[in-house]
Amino acid sequence: MTNNLSRVDGARVLSDLRALRAIGTYKSGVHKPTFSEPHLRSLSWLVERLPEAGLAGEIDGIGNILGTSTKHGPKLLAGSHLESQNYAGWLDGPLGVVYALEAARVINTDPDMKGAVEVAAWCDEEGHFGHFLGSRSYVGGVTEADIDTARDRNEGKSMRDALRDAGLAGRPRTRCEQGRHIGYLEAHIEQGETLESSGLNIGIVTSIVGIWQYRIAFTGEQNHAGTTRMAVRRDAGLALARFCVDIDGRFPAACGPRTVWTTGRITLDPGAPSIIPGAAEMLFQIRDDDPAVIARLEDLLRRMAAEVNAQGRCTVAVERIRTGAPALMDASFQQAIEQAGAAFAGGRSLRIPSGAGHDAQVLATVMPAGMLFVPSIGGISHHWTENTADADIVTGAEVFVDACRRLLAR
Repeated sequence: MTNNLSRVDGARVLSDLRALRAIGTYKSGVHKPTFSEPHLRSLSWLVERLPEAGLAGEIDGIGNILGTSTKHGPKLLAGSHLESQNYAGWLDGPLGVVYALEAARVINTDPDMKGAVEVAAWCDEEGHFGHFLGSRSYVGGVTEADIDTARDRNEGKSMRDALRDAGLAGRPRTRCEQGRHIGYLEAHIEQGETLESSGLNIGIVTSIVGIWQYRIAFTGEQNHAGTTRMAVRRDAGLALARFCVDIDGRFPAACGPRTVWTTGRITLDPGAPSIIPGAAEMLFQIRDDDPAVIARLEDLLRRMAAEVNAQGRCTVAVERIRTGAPALMDASFQQAIEQAGAAFAGGRSLRIPSGAGHDAQVLATVMPAGMLFVPSIGGISHHWTENTADADIVTGAEVFVDACRRLLAR
């Protein structure tokens, strides 16, 4: 297997990625929110490419694409997503779709290769309407009621209206066919600096973090900012600020080695310079790949809230609004990526966990799954300056295709 010559066309991979970057270009990145015109054009671009790989497929009733093969033998599912965060990078998502397409072109057209790669583009991985709606729909985790209530986080547009305007209303949603695939493989930029700072080419993902999100609401007393003495104030904004500092002071003793936490949004009510805030709210997120660590930190968060309530000046309520189970990547998939990295990247690979969520963790609930990372320049992602060196993109494609070969050969 290691003596096989790579048939990956690096120029074609780069050309495909640049073609997708030209759709919805923003500075050196892209802006293509879910169901926006650039996103829909990107989906159409992929549908038009599928026959090159011996695949057939169309956009389904939630915006997914699944290119399927009639070739005899085992089937490996591969892909990622084509929408972007707002005003963000050009590789987050499309890299995995183009790698999957290239693997299908190389493997599916090879008469000596048994089996085929089937290509998926999952809708809304970036969470404009909800988290992982496309891949969750595929595995049976999204109901019609979920679609009824989903709304765009920026403009408030309902998902039903978005599907109608995209011409997708009434189309069936593709569902996972049990036993069809030997597993799912996804490629992605690292979105961190570990590979680049270590001079490595390939990340072999061992696990994907779970994401827990909370709404923490503080209630005090709104009053005049000029006439209310400091000693008697019940300032909800100040209580929130102190709580944030307390989190950073107390979480390190209870967290795991790779736990991260983020306060993503703070709002004050009424938010005027001459009024003491009577209410304040923060959106808070914890990520880790160990549910026991998350449980310990959530317990600490609630104990901290109880301490604030016991002081009697302001009250605080902690509401969990999202949970996300972490996922372990399949050992045989990790081995295939490592062996492919030895053959095509000189062994310059590293086993690392993913600190970001990916569709692979959803697919891992119904089939074996694996992930491959390539370096991110400066560790930057979710920003229009996101980039990866062309040479690293091509090396990643060679490793990805060889890993697909190895998995199908088993």
